[in-house]
Amino acid sequence: MAATERTLELVQAAARAADAKKAEGIVALDVSSHLPLADAFLIASASNERLVAAVAEAIEEELAKHGADAVRREGVREGRWALLDFNDVIVHVMHEEERSYYELERLWKDCPVIPVETGE
Repeated sequence: MAATERTLELVQAAARAADAKKAEGIVALDVSSHLPLADAFLIASASNERLVAAVAEAIEEELAKHGADAVRREGVREGRWALLDFNDVIVHVMHEEERSYYELERLWKDCPVIPVETGE
């Protein structure tokens, strides 16, 4: 089972919002075949705590314009690892140190990468 068109639309919107706030290493993974809770993960890095929060907030604002509200929001205040759960899409905005330590892409390496369109 592959990610739905709606999921892909939200992934692209989230990636653009993250890129606009200068997030780095933006990667999207289609986890629909491996995880019953979501269709896609979007992972992005930020260099400091304030930027993690700013990227997470920008993504949340952009996806709200697309009719998607976060059903769960964790870690935004701490600024080390923000998790935004939009049901079909789960967004991880991580401080660079946490991203290097947890290596989510390695954990989900069997999942197909979803190409994202950013300004890079």
